[in-house]
Amino acid sequence: MDIHRCRFVPYPPSTINSLAFTHSHLRKGQKAASPRLAVGRANGDIEIWNPSNGTWLQETIIRGGVDRSVDALVWTQDPNEEDINGRTIIGKSRLFSVGYTTTVTEWDLEKGRPLRQTSGNHGEIWCLAAQPALPPNKKETKGDADGWEGQHLVTGCTDGALVLYSTADDDLQLKKVLVRPSAKKAKVISVTFQDRNHVVAGCTDSTIRIYDIRNGSSIRSMTLGSGPSGGPKEIIVWTVKVLANGNIVSGDSSGEVRIWDGKNYTLMQRIKGHRQDILSLATSFDGSAIFSGGMDRRTVVYKQVGGGKARWAEVGHRRYHDHDVKTMATLEAHGMSVVVSGGPDASPVVLPLQQFGLENQRALPYLPQEPALRSSSKKRLMMSWWEREISIWRLKKASKSNKDDNEEPAAQNRKLVSKILIKGEASITSATLSTDGEMLAVSTINDIKMFQLRSKKGEEGEGLRVSKITVPNSFSSGARLVEFSPDGKWICIVRSDSRIAVARILSDSDETASSIRVLPSPAKLDRIDRQIEKHILLGGLGSYDRTVTKVAFSSDSRILAVGDLAGYIDTWVLSGSEDIGQSVDEEAEEDDDASSTTSSEDSDSEDSEAKAPKLIFGQHWTRNPSASLLPKLPNTPTVFSFRPSPIISHTQSSNPPATRTTPRPVPKDLPSGEDRLVILTANNAFFEFAVLTGTLSPWSRRNQPGSFPAEYRKLKDQARGCIWDISSAEERERVWVYGIGWLWMFDLSRDFAASEQEADGSGGAKKKRKRDERNTGAGDAIPDNELVSGIGRKMQRIIHEEVDEELPLTRKAPTLDPSESMDLDQDSESDTPLRRNDEEKSKDVVVKASASSAVARPMHWSTYKYRPILGIIDIGPRGKLGPEVALVERPIWEADLPPRFYGDQEWEKADY
Repeated sequence: MDIHRCRFVPYPPSTINSLAFTHSHLRKGQKAASPRLAVGRANGDIEIWNPSNGTWLQETIIRGGVDRSVDALVWTQDPNEEDINGRTIIGKSRLFSVGYTTTVTEWDLEKGRPLRQTSGNHGEIWCLAAQPALPPNKKETKGDADGWEGQHLVTGCTDGALVLYSTADDDLQLKKVLVRPSAKKAKVISVTFQDRNHVVAGCTDSTIRIYDIRNGSSIRSMTLGSGPSGGPKEIIVWTVKVLANGNIVSGDSSGEVRIWDGKNYTLMQRIKGHRQDILSLATSFDGSAIFSGGMDRRTVVYKQVGGGKARWAEVGHRRYHDHDVKTMATLEAHGMSVVVSGGPDASPVVLPLQQFGLENQRALPYLPQEPALRSSSKKRLMMSWWEREISIWRLKKASKSNKDDNEEPAAQNRKLVSKILIKGEASITSATLSTDGEMLAVSTINDIKMFQLRSKKGEEGEGLRVSKITVPNSFSSGARLVEFSPDGKWICIVRSDSRIAVARILSDSDETASSIRVLPSPAKLDRIDRQIEKHILLGGLGSYDRTVTKVAFSSDSRILAVGDLAGYIDTWVLSGSEDIGQSVDEEAEEDDDASSTTSSEDSDSEDSEAKAPKLIFGQHWTRNPSASLLPKLPNTPTVFSFRPSPIISHTQSSNPPATRTTPRPVPKDLPSGEDRLVILTANNAFFEFAVLTGTLSPWSRRNQPGSFPAEYRKLKDQARGCIWDISSAEERERVWVYGIGWLWMFDLSRDFAASEQEADGSGGAKKKRKRDERNTGAGDAIPDNELVSGIGRKMQRIIHEEVDEELPLTRKAPTLDPSESMDLDQDSESDTPLRRNDEEKSKDVVVKASASSAVARPMHWSTYKYRPILGIIDIGPRGKLGPEVALVERPIWEADLPPRFYGDQEWEKADY
């Protein structure tokens, strides 16, 4: 495989401003939806992560827009209810945000857009907090709030105001202004609840204030005194938290953690844990541990020591981040106990909470789960996008003469041929490039745009001429996903509410700007009614898990498959033979998102079948007869790809003859081409389905996920995509699967040897994991022989290894060769060091076999030399060594980050 190693693709990281879990803990007997983590970034994006069983899958991204930021996030849960059958309806989980404006926004997770907004006559909102949930089996007493058993919101403003917002009756309204702006204009920049009726506000005037939300009265003011000598007079209280016993913890600009008595509001203890401002705090549910993060990049852990009146003391500190530790959140539920932190270095870091010091940390990638890359191998085009900007490059075939030139190979072999800025304020949700490189489709949450791409002056090296293609109003109202079929005749559109439509594209042979047009009436495809009970759909996260995140066409463009977060697969087939002479009803149908009050899975399947199929030039999309036989996946799909066919046949059966009674007969034939669909799930389980029969393929039945190599099964980062190497002449059936820091190859023409399972002792999927191998959601357990106490020489050496500039957060990472950091190089299957995974041997074997050699081909290879990988795409026609691909890396150490604090004996790395 020829590899173009690229690091010139722009994908700037965005600062993490806020982290919030749906619930930080669960009380005994409390029912709630499975936890989710919301990550708010400075560019307005909100990422939803699923931490289930430590997989940490980035499920969806709610895209932001121009001059938008997410500065604070909170979740609330409405009270549980019971239906007429006595079944509990879990309270709805709701997500709210603020972004340094006067507006509070509630988000619709199912559609990925704002649900409602409200604002008031007050200053810009700096901080946000949710009222604690009412404990089970307890009712509001007289005088409490307003009798609402749910969770209200409190916001702190830059003019000193404290405002209460009501979330009652599935609405969001400004309830009252608790505190009017003060004469001193002291900003309220941190806020939390001590209990359901008392709120704690940290201000910029060295003061922490306690208020009663029932009447807005001030309970107490606690002063921090004057700032340290030589610094500002006022101390800024950046963050406040409350322990389980009611005591208050604050972190301020002097670098001190202060513990305050929650009954008489007096200072109990102060600890100097940081050299600079403390920006974030996190506490365990039982109040036994406190975590603080600061501007000095340190994460410090405090616990109570000593008997009797135990005192808080620092028990450990470490730099897990390369920049400020700006925000923290905790989760202690569903067998997990973790602290997640984030900041300007853009990568969330997961730390063990109760098992701190006994488990490793884990860094989550800042790159998206769905690669923001597309390509056209026929034109050697590579496209990437970020926010509202699209860049298209043409990569040339690297020549041997480039190695002797003074100019770097990357500059010689790439050319930026087009840059497109999408009008409007919304960021791009999806973009796709046709196989022939002549069409580009871009979607935002508000609209869909299409462009025609043609070479300037008829030469491929002279850039691209971009002209707009008129998009009918019937489906231009925005989309979550867009995807072209391989033949360029169809475009699949996944709406924000996961409704699916397919539109026909007409292309003429001339070179005019109007040579491409889209029929205004798309075919609407109904998903299978999964018969999900109403009490499940109405509570928790609702039908959020039915969000469609994966779309794939077969290589002959006659099979369409989609997958959702719940693991359901829906497929459709294109029946009939194309007849351009047949008339088409081009009248646009109404397709308004507002008119759809129910999700697609709630539609009546019988009514859907009764609808007359929409014929488009003698063809129509219909549900695959075997679609209902495809099983529900055990986890969310992360990779969706049909196996390409070496030879695509365009011969189709004839349409039924027209008669007097049926002038436009509906064809019933099914495709006869390649229908094998490869799916990888959140735990990297590998499945291959024969879609037209609704069964696992013979290869997948023989090679269950438990039979894959043990090293592959232990991978924590999810697969992000795959590249196929199919050749009937050379009898190759290979698939290259990649994640954020790994690349694996599997030969699908061979079966895994049973000796591999016996050698690693896995025994396939039957053997259970040992109890001591489990973790609480962060990294793996630290071996006993590596456990150390104190900050000795050994600990310092390990810290030095972990902050290596190449791999800042990977424990015992392999050392990379400096020569591999080229911007563009050409690797092939014959000269790339690939690790052969032979579990019977303890050492790695470097395989160097020529492409023509058919002797002892291993059925699986792996390499970890590339990281972090934004994506891998086909960039050229298949050659003797296999496909030609562009592998795009975006290392965080090459990104432009804001200035950071440097303490004693710390300095900026010299830029030579």
